[in-house]
Amino acid sequence: MTYKISRRAFLQASGTAILAAGTSAGVLAEEQKRTAPVIAGNTLVPAPLPKAKGPRVVVVGGGWSGLTVAKYLKKFDKDLDVVLIDRNALFVSCPMSNLWLADQINMDFLTHSFLDAARNNGYIFFNATVVDLDRESRKLYTEQGYIDYEYLVLAPGIDYDYQRIGVEDIEAEYYIRNNYPGGFVNASEYLTLKNKLENFRGGTFLLTVPAGNYRCTAAPYERACMAAAIFKRNGVKGKVLLLDHNAEIKIKKDGFQNAFEQLYPDIIQYEPSVDIQSINLDSREVESEFDSYTFDDASIYAPVRASRLIEHMGLVDPQSLQKEAHIDPFMNHLVGDEHVYVTGDARSQPFSKSGHTANSEGKFIAEVIAAHRKGERLEWRSPQTMCFSGVKIDPLEAMNIITYYKYDKERKTFGFDRVHLVDVWSVKSGQAGLAWAEGMFKDMFYT
Repeated sequence: MTYKISRRAFLQASGTAILAAGTSAGVLAEEQKRTAPVIAGNTLVPAPLPKAKGPRVVVVGGGWSGLTVAKYLKKFDKDLDVVLIDRNALFVSCPMSNLWLADQINMDFLTHSFLDAARNNGYIFFNATVVDLDRESRKLYTEQGYIDYEYLVLAPGIDYDYQRIGVEDIEAEYYIRNNYPGGFVNASEYLTLKNKLENFRGGTFLLTVPAGNYRCTAAPYERACMAAAIFKRNGVKGKVLLLDHNAEIKIKKDGFQNAFEQLYPDIIQYEPSVDIQSINLDSREVESEFDSYTFDDASIYAPVRASRLIEHMGLVDPQSLQKEAHIDPFMNHLVGDEHVYVTGDARSQPFSKSGHTANSEGKFIAEVIAAHRKGERLEWRSPQTMCFSGVKIDPLEAMNIITYYKYDKERKTFGFDRVHLVDVWSVKSGQAGLAWAEGMFKDMFYT
């Protein structure tokens, strides 16, 4: 079976550093407005939850942002009744998973209990799937019943948007999802990718860097280093072919370029400005406008979009190429509704979609909600992005960057601010990255 996948023309999103803040001053487009959802079955009954002991805040999504919001809501206002919903029963971190691929940490390091987080921090964890929302009556519907809320925080994460690389056929999309998973959405993908890398016996292993604002700007370049390190350790005669849609490495450019050239000169082949136009899945060949590339195995990281839940609920910003939510860019509430907030990967600001950014942003959103309940307003505060990138293993050596963001009132755009970059890798930075992750997990899961 052969699929010829032709890429549709699309407008590439601007770089992570400077992007428009969006149409936050407007109102939802007419096509975004929805009537009450059509609900049936078990969703018509109240969800099996304890009676609320105060104003109820429901947080949808137990990733880095949702976990942080749930914990800090209780810290900022102990009278709030907080419910965290996730369809998964177990937390497995995407940040740091690249190091797990190369056996620098074990799976226990990435895996944590939602129940522990809820018990330690005084909120309720509800293992359920969200199916719809009625903002007029302030009801959130799950497959187990509805939940009334005073405030709602949506942090449902991301999905891939294969249409932006021309994958129109659903069979072709799922062939890629199953056989060449991107490895940035769920734990099954991480496991599959690890098995692929460990069992690779030679040839060309294809990795891709998507356009737009994707999950963790440095991660695809770090992954190329980890894959190359695995091949080098295992004595595999093969190469890592890294096809980058962007014109150059997007972050820690000199550091990653030096790592490619000094540590893995015969393993990593980096190709910038590759606009994938077609993929022949039978012959395992990727074609751009000017070149074609063959591969033996692959992990295809397609451009990302906000979780389809945002679109299903009618909350998409019509100006967002990545189907992110239509929110106030400073306070993160839906335009026209200060009782619904969106954070993490589904928000529209151009800040890095990294774990640390999500955690930093989540604390601020919790504070915003607590203040709103008291009739107070906060000034916008920039999230912080801190990112460690491993480039060498046994022992682990890494680079790091810390940055904030600022808003340009004249241009109505966000950009980087107060950047501190260390793009020379070292064991010290590698150990600092592990300590950072331990601290972040402690912050989200323990008191």
